[in-house]
Amino acid sequence: MSQEIAVIGSPEFTTGFRLAGVRKFADVPTEEKDEKLDDAVEEMLTDDNVGIVVMHDDDMEHLSRGVRKDAETSVEPVVVTLGSGAGGGGLREQIKRAIGIDLMDED
Repeated sequence: MSQEIAVIGSPEFTTGFRLAGVRKFADVPTEEKDEKLDDAVEEMLTDDNVGIVVMHDDDMEHLSRGVRKDAETSVEPVVVTLGSGAGGGGLREQIKRAIGIDLMDED
């Protein structure tokens, strides 16, 4: 079964992913994150068609404690955060840690 990438965040964050072909997304405007981000994350975490959820690392601060824990410990789908805290190889390392293999290894 093929799974999709989903992206959650502000419209400014999700637009680039949508232009790159990501079809599953949740736009949560900055001023509504405290009210709506938990629901968006919970919805993606329970969607069997989603294999990877991409979020901005700053958005994790807007999640309630329980939803943040679910996102941080989720194996399928894996939650990947991008942004100031991810560093240069952050995405690659997070995916490698989550699934146990390096998808970008050329060997």
